[in-house]
Amino acid sequence: MPNHQKGSTQAEVEGRAYSAPALEKGLDILEMLARSARPLTQKEIAANLGRSVGEIYRMIASLVSRNFIALVDDNAYILTTRLFELAQGNPPIHRLLSEAQPIMQRLTAELDQSCHLTVYGQGKQIVLHKVDSPGSMGFSVRAGAELDVLISASGRVLLAFQDDETRSHRIEECVQRRPEQASPQLTHMLDAVRAAGYESIPSAQVRGLWAVSFPILDTQRRSIAALMVPYAERIDQRQKKSIPEVIAALGAAARSLSIRVGGQ
Repeated sequence: MPNHQKGSTQAEVEGRAYSAPALEKGLDILEMLARSARPLTQKEIAANLGRSVGEIYRMIASLVSRNFIALVDDNAYILTTRLFELAQGNPPIHRLLSEAQPIMQRLTAELDQSCHLTVYGQGKQIVLHKVDSPGSMGFSVRAGAELDVLISASGRVLLAFQDDETRSHRIEECVQRRPEQASPQLTHMLDAVRAAGYESIPSAQVRGLWAVSFPILDTQRRSIAALMVPYAERIDQRQKKSIPEVIAALGAAARSLSIRVGGQ
């Protein structure tokens, strides 16, 4: 075996032997547009990928024809919602969403607060679904938003209810993405969350909000998602819910959803 392959895994060797340059270019383009806060021109895409415009021209045309990216402002491209739609159509995700919708609707009506459902992905959490407060005011996040993990109630729930190996791997991913959020107390905090069964803390992102989150558990008591209420106290309401009441209602909703998707 050549020296450069010594110590390589079989998967790595096979990956080199069966590489697909065109596919890799397409994925590079999608990943770049997903990270970009604004539309990018062909020249900008090519420059960021270290390629020529001629190398990516046909790939961009193909992605446009398949509706993965779209042309805006005549000369710049953005990511469409196609990937998000495909993810939602995945059978486990589709079932989670279909079961979550009525439960979340009832929860927001009971509490007069918004709620959202998040899942973990590569050092961040993604808002899979949200239901706004039925009242005239409230705080909510948009579906598809990417949120930090280590400092948020829902993020800690997604980490706490995992086996040790998965938890360690996810913490490493999160710290690589947000090194300033690393804390020597993190393991202790996650153990406390697991012991309590949920997390309830002041929001680290928005002053005045209180964040409460419960896990959606599978049969092995691992969190496949987190259900979260960003509690915004209305000072003009006489019959507003207290934080203990939010915890009770959210816990019941999370347990119901866990059961509905086949977990505990």
